[in-house]
Amino acid sequence: MASGDEDDPIIEEIDVYLSKSLAEKLYLLQYPVRPGTMTYDDVSHLSAKIKPKQQRLELEMAINTMSPNYCRSKGEQIALNVDGTSYDETNTYRAKMMDKQTFSSMQATTNTSRYAAAVFRKGELHITPLTGILQMRPSFSYLDKADSKTREREAANEGGDSSQDEAEEEAKAITVRFARPESEQARQRRIQSYEFLQKKQAEEPWIHLQYHGAKDSRSDHEKQYLYCQSVDASQNSELVKTPKEYLAMLMPPLAEEKIAKPVGPSNVLSMAQLRTLPLGEQVKTLMKNVKVMPFANLMGLLASGTDQTSVLRCIQQVALLVQGNWVVKSDVLYPKNTCSAHSGVPAEVLCRGRDFVMWRFTQERSVMRKEIASIIKLPPEDVKEFLEHVASPRVNRGWEFLLPTDADFIKKHPDVAHRQNMLWLGIQSKLEKVFSFSKEDFMPKNPPQPAPVHVSGVQRLKIAQERAHENQASLQRDMDGRRAGSSIQIKQEPNSDGAEELMDTSSSIHNGSVNGYPSAASPCMDHTNGGSPSNSLTPELQDFVIKTFQKHVVLTLNELKRLFNLYLASIPAGQNVFSSISDHMLQDAVLLCQCKQIMVPFPAQSKLAPDERKVFGLWETGDNFDKHRRLLYDLFTKNHRVRRNVIQARLAQDLGDVSKAEVDRLLHECCISSAGFWYLKGTLQS
Repeated sequence: MASGDEDDPIIEEIDVYLSKSLAEKLYLLQYPVRPGTMTYDDVSHLSAKIKPKQQRLELEMAINTMSPNYCRSKGEQIALNVDGTSYDETNTYRAKMMDKQTFSSMQATTNTSRYAAAVFRKGELHITPLTGILQMRPSFSYLDKADSKTREREAANEGGDSSQDEAEEEAKAITVRFARPESEQARQRRIQSYEFLQKKQAEEPWIHLQYHGAKDSRSDHEKQYLYCQSVDASQNSELVKTPKEYLAMLMPPLAEEKIAKPVGPSNVLSMAQLRTLPLGEQVKTLMKNVKVMPFANLMGLLASGTDQTSVLRCIQQVALLVQGNWVVKSDVLYPKNTCSAHSGVPAEVLCRGRDFVMWRFTQERSVMRKEIASIIKLPPEDVKEFLEHVASPRVNRGWEFLLPTDADFIKKHPDVAHRQNMLWLGIQSKLEKVFSFSKEDFMPKNPPQPAPVHVSGVQRLKIAQERAHENQASLQRDMDGRRAGSSIQIKQEPNSDGAEELMDTSSSIHNGSVNGYPSAASPCMDHTNGGSPSNSLTPELQDFVIKTFQKHVVLTLNELKRLFNLYLASIPAGQNVFSSISDHMLQDAVLLCQCKQIMVPFPAQSKLAPDERKVFGLWETGDNFDKHRRLLYDLFTKNHRVRRNVIQARLAQDLGDVSKAEVDRLLHECCISSAGFWYLKGTLQS
């Protein structure tokens, strides 16, 4: 030891003092975007503010606009984007150019217990603990303000085009709901949310500070607080330690390291964690998360070698058999003394409603949501949740059970299937008392089908020949009747997907019309009348079309067919003078009655039916307003929706000065508005 001390002798002993005068107010500021040789000491500091609890500091510094490195045009452009052209006291850059920049702080570390600022004077070292270490970086919040200004201008431009008619919206029914009491779990989630933390941070007010430079007299005065005011050893007991205590501080005893388990969402359980649970809890957890599952899938999720009999015993405690698949019980999803997350309905009521939904799926593959809701009388949100657990929506078929019937399980385990069937009978009897229904209410009302009759090949051939002769005679009579103009009821023909329409969509007689327009090769084409068909139609049909278009001006083929069928229904029995009318014949009548088809370019993703895409408009009435309508129709051949200012500009360009009343009349006659755009009647997808 002696030789070691001789090799490394003590040169000087320095007394260390702990100063606490600035212990709660001392921050170390770092500027990582600039080298240490380029300080901000000579830069003018315009303002400073701080949030002490969050340790957030903002400094506003001037920019030397007279520097040869400053681009004046860029500075003026940034100021224009941020503040606009108008002058206001709240403007960020009042000099009409970017003449300042803001530095915002970011915590370099949250634990500053190991950091301190030290000054050395007259052989004494004085240290002061740091409150925080902040890295100051340029803030670009002015870009957010510029973006918001741009969005405001765009919104103002779009909103300015709409007329008072567009602003008026139809009254809509609203649903009033009362907030349910917040649970402790929901409260914890809300407190930990990003939105809540942002709100709490915004609640702390800014404290405005006054900046003093490094050479300012006030700064020299504050520096004196870095020195310990009392050099008495009793006042610095924190630094007075015995050798044993000092050694323990340098080399603290080893503590048992705790393995930190990864924290995941509360509703997520890994398969490794799942298999540490008892078998019953494993089955319950899986069913609670999956809701509906075949037995084979359940066995695949459990550990290999699991006893099938034990699993069957556990699954029957937490699930019910529906179409050979296991569906989690309602009381597992909705425990006692809980309520609906949507409506606040108690768990007991929810369980009864969900049991009814499950029972219905034991009877049929598909159910109708309206039928379910009318019986259990629960809010729509809860009914939808019940159905989403076990079914999926199908077009024109209601809600279909999620999984196919597992006939293999029923065949392999008939005793379990029988036991579950008896259980469902008991549940059915309870539900019948609660909801006042009987099983017969849901039985199909179709009459029993007769037993199939076996017919030989010779008999089939003979029957087919007889039907062909009958059809030929019927078609001949129909043709003769058309030529003679006989009175027959309107024809009904099935459309392409098998459903029946009010009118047929294809004529058995070619009338030279293609998609509502007459074909140029048609023998009954009158080329002197703007391409309209010249085949003679009944005066009654023409009279109906003329009066209808004089009233509605613009109609789709679908709407015209609906009005025509209403007109037929209003005619007294025995006075119907119309022959068999097809879609093409109705379109020909429209084209003969001073109307034309408007070829609207609908977007590819439009879901309008073919008859809703065929739009017809009144073309000629003999008054001066025909020009206005034709210009409007021309605009709609270029786009399926048009803004009001575009319509006004086109009318002014072709017709000169057009009054607001004329524009309003034109739009009221031919169009409807939605979200600032105008659409031809019947072309707005609902």
